Amino acid sequence: MTEYPIIANTKFEPDDEYVPGPEPEPQPPAWMDGSLRIGIHTSIAGSYLNALESARKLGANALQIFSASPRMWQAATVRIAETDAKAFRTRREELGLGPLVIHANYLVNLAATQPMLRTRSIQAFHEELVRALALGADFVVVHPGSRGDAPVEQAIRTIVESVKQAARGVPIGHLRILIENTAGMGGAVGARLEEVGVMVQDLRSLHVGACLRRSRGFCGIRVSGRCRRKDCWAGRFWWRRRSMTRETTGRTWRNCGSWREWKGRRR
Repeated sequence: MTEYPIIANTKFEPDDEYVPGPEPEPQPPAWMDGSLRIGIHTSIAGSYLNALESARKLGANALQIFSASPRMWQAATVRIAETDAKAFRTRREELGLGPLVIHANYLVNLAATQPMLRTRSIQAFHEELVRALALGADFVVVHPGSRGDAPVEQAIRTIVESVKQAARGVPIGHLRILIENTAGMGGAVGARLEEVGVMVQDLRSLHVGACLRRSRGFCGIRVSGRCRRKDCWAGRFWWRRRSMTRETTGRTWRNCGSWREWKGRRR
């Protein structure tokens, strides 16, 4: 065997040292290019891919879906097979659809005072987050819930704690939770912008945002085009009647503070 001489005075060259380069900065999703995004709620009946194809056929470039049946408790943990989730993510990227919003189960009541209902709501919302991550969703929208006879302040604290428990152990990453405003009927929390703001502020560690639904501004804006009540947040956005009647006909106008959602027939 050939012997190699040992060089005693080996010199260290700093240039020879391996220095790991900085990790590349995460790039924003392709749909965040500043273009106008027009979305629609599509059905996942038959396959999650059907929701994407429906949005494409209708000319939408964004969509909202339910990740499971929205009006029933799931008997067991409902997870999406990795093959199905990957096919969904791949097809969505091909179509350039985004953002993808998932609306949580309607039965979820994060403000519930009954222990069993609150436990089921937290678990159901946790599963919504897990499925949203599997599908590569950008947002998950959830209703705050109904407080029953509890004070608003207590209900907000319950909602904040419920969201934190549901998100525990979930690698949220780019996914954002959105608290949707309500009309205020039946003790629903989130009818006032201030209530939504407190929840968003208390959940800032999870980067929670707000989803404002115009039809739940509980303000008729019947004549002048702007509500003059100082405590009406709908009037602050100055939603004019002309812009509202583009969506529905036969609109039933409600007085400001009626705590009822605007209803009307679709054109």
